[in-house]
Amino acid sequence: MLLFYHGIGILIMILGTFIVEYFVPEYQEASVPLSIVSVLSAGPIEEILFFGLPFYIFGHHLIVLGGGIVWVMLHILNTDTFEFSTLSYANWLFVIPSLFFSLRTWISGKGWFAILTHSAWNGIFFTLGCLAGEVFCSITLQENGIMTSINSLVLSTILIALIFVLHKRKTS
Repeated sequence: MLLFYHGIGILIMILGTFIVEYFVPEYQEASVPLSIVSVLSAGPIEEILFFGLPFYIFGHHLIVLGGGIVWVMLHILNTDTFEFSTLSYANWLFVIPSLFFSLRTWISGKGWFAILTHSAWNGIFFTLGCLAGEVFCSITLQENGIMTSINSLVLSTILIALIFVLHKRKTS
């Protein structure tokens, strides 16, 4: 299931990027500073905030879908500037099918798998980007990076603990 949805995401991203480059004059691939801490902590933060909490608090599939749609739409803003020619179209196009992977995984009661695969996927592609020289490789972000990294790790830990408690409460 993971490979199915992520494979579709890669195809949509590749085809969509060609279309965006054709229709958006002066398109520039979005680039934001990344670190291994930020990409690994994004898994728990994003999965729990947009899928897990709506699932365990409201328990309705449409609410979880709504959280997922917000999550997808935020990915187009993964850029330093808010200009039509610099929005993160490739990232946005990739995560559209991933929405359905996360939705199905959380609704099946296996949210932990969505968290782990999200972090692993991010980590793998960050590492590949580092090895290819496409992204700057760092453990933490450069400017105020230590505090941002600590905040990301603390938030991830709090959210994991919270979702664990909510999961135990629901299954008891």
